[in-house]
Amino acid sequence: MSLRFVLAAALAVSALPAAAADLHGDPRNLQPADLFDLEWADRPALSPDGRRIVYQRKFFDRMKDRRRSNLWLVDADSGQQRPLTSGAASDGAAAWSPSGDRIAWVSDRDGSTQVWVRWMDSGQQSPVSRLTEAPSGLTWSPDGRWLAFTMHVAADTTPLAKLPAKPKGAEWADEVKLIERMNYRADGAGYLKPGYEHVFVMPADGGTPRQVTQGDFQHGSTLAWSRDGRSLFVEANRRDDHEYHPIESEIYRVDVATGAAVALTERVGPDRAPVLSPDGRKLAYLGYDDRKRSYQIAHLYVLDLDTGVSRALTEGFDYEIENPQWDRNGRGLYVGYDRDGVSHLGWIAASGGKVESVTDDVGGTAVGRPYPGGSFSVASGRVAYTHGTAARMADVAVVARGAKPRVLTDLNADSLARKRLGEVETLWTKSSADGLAVQGWIVKPPQFQPGKRYPLLLEIHGGPYQNYGPRFAVETQLYAAAGYLVLYLNPRGSTSYGQAFADHIHQNYPSHDYDDLMSAVDATIAKGYVDPQQLFVTGGSGGGVLTAWIVGHTERFRAAVVAKPVINWTSFALTSDGPSYVTQHWFPSGPWEAQELYWKLSPLAHVGKVVTPTMLITGENDYRTPISETEQYYTALKLRRVDTAMIRIPGASHGIGTRPSETLAQVLNTLEWFERYRNRAAADATPAKVDSKAAAPAADS
Repeated sequence: MSLRFVLAAALAVSALPAAAADLHGDPRNLQPADLFDLEWADRPALSPDGRRIVYQRKFFDRMKDRRRSNLWLVDADSGQQRPLTSGAASDGAAAWSPSGDRIAWVSDRDGSTQVWVRWMDSGQQSPVSRLTEAPSGLTWSPDGRWLAFTMHVAADTTPLAKLPAKPKGAEWADEVKLIERMNYRADGAGYLKPGYEHVFVMPADGGTPRQVTQGDFQHGSTLAWSRDGRSLFVEANRRDDHEYHPIESEIYRVDVATGAAVALTERVGPDRAPVLSPDGRKLAYLGYDDRKRSYQIAHLYVLDLDTGVSRALTEGFDYEIENPQWDRNGRGLYVGYDRDGVSHLGWIAASGGKVESVTDDVGGTAVGRPYPGGSFSVASGRVAYTHGTAARMADVAVVARGAKPRVLTDLNADSLARKRLGEVETLWTKSSADGLAVQGWIVKPPQFQPGKRYPLLLEIHGGPYQNYGPRFAVETQLYAAAGYLVLYLNPRGSTSYGQAFADHIHQNYPSHDYDDLMSAVDATIAKGYVDPQQLFVTGGSGGGVLTAWIVGHTERFRAAVVAKPVINWTSFALTSDGPSYVTQHWFPSGPWEAQELYWKLSPLAHVGKVVTPTMLITGENDYRTPISETEQYYTALKLRRVDTAMIRIPGASHGIGTRPSETLAQVLNTLEWFERYRNRAAADATPAKVDSKAAAPAADS
């Protein structure tokens, strides 16, 4: 989809002047086309001596409408950097050899995804594999002789029926597709090729990869070599009925020579992300005991490989742990976690104790919305990580315990530094439902004037078990540049506030998260710079669910845009790419046994009360919240003669923003829909009269 198509589609939605007279009027503010100029850092990897960092420098290919990434090398002391790769390719997953003499990475630059190696002394680089599938989890052996990775292995499939031979030159229909697995398609991947992810090893200088694991089982891509190079630690779900246990996994020690696998953990629940201590005697990993909750916090564990005894280090820590990495002497581990919408790099002693915050400026890499998602690497007493702020996309920074961070790059000094961005202000409010404290953020239009009243745009995050924070985001900044005061927040159910905060919506979503959102809107209006007659609301995925719920429970918003929503929990449970998880963790059972609950929580159940003009946006290849959800709601609104429209983004999956023009399609069409109703008299903005009883807002959500 081209940028020309996006702009044409935006104009087709409304014949009114563009949103954005404000958006396109002042080049000093962020403009839609500026998206293509942005760059950001991801996946920094420190050399073993801690002196150099290789990282992904990500950017948008304006001509091909694609995300790309090259590898750059930066000096950890001086910040001087140089490119290791260039061109319109996707280079990533870089890993240093144990001695620091080579870097291995994965690239698609020659038309297929292969393993590449660069020799640091000479600067020579070359592909060292001829793989038929893309590798994941590239990991060096301790002696630098081998590379381990996971790769898809096709399963043997036999047609159910064999057709008679077709005559020479005949043109028959394509062969039928036989599907017998529970999980037969995945968002972003489409219809899955039958098969399993297995562990491989290959010589680091190039050669034929050898499959290590066998069987009809899925293996995770986080791998760790034993110190002697004879074993690999890997997460896997090796149950015969693994499709019916979607989060189950154990940590296995796999013999590299024979493929024999021995389980090192045993519990009901996931164990994942194994990482070996420097002395090779302990294995850290993440996991939890499955209580069939829709969200459960993962804790950090350390397994003594000599005794087989495992110990939890963070059971009393009420925040999700990610990406554990040992420090250089094995006395502790660095971890990532989010707290109150802010991403931290932390450290905890290997013996347990308090999680210490090393720095709280870990930047997300989502680009479009203010989600978390930064990364870091540990070596030789240093940590390299992605640094970001509300006004700055992810750059490379380094930090050591007890020291201040140093930011090494400024990738958008030539673009964002010249733009006036909306100021981001924190908002805490108490929910009208029960007084629960809820955090949010307000993005003010550039050149905000305190005495002026602005239209308010409520933007709701997805998940719903996810969090927003004070992070740079193109979409919220573009809305602010168009003259809207943007409000986003973390209603109950959001992560980074502890297990109890998330549990409020367990098998109860949507519910009082609606009240949280409305209370934040009221608190923002009370500040005096919002026009209460000019309220707009949008959200995607879980935010789309809540947006549809909102218009079914109140008439206070002038217009709404529902993006990639769940509208009917029954149809979602049976058509999404996670049916086992939804029916076991989000609901007590399948919809045929709990239909009353499925329907009670479905926005479709409240469509009879909607009067708000509501547009829907979804990717046509969305297999997470399939476009059939959008179609149901669109048709229901049409039958009720509520003003509605449907934007279908060809080729887009659930993320929508995989291609930059998809991001612009969502933002610009949302703004155009709101412009239809912005500044109109209330009577002109109200759709055809519906039954007054049906239109009344619900008293209890």
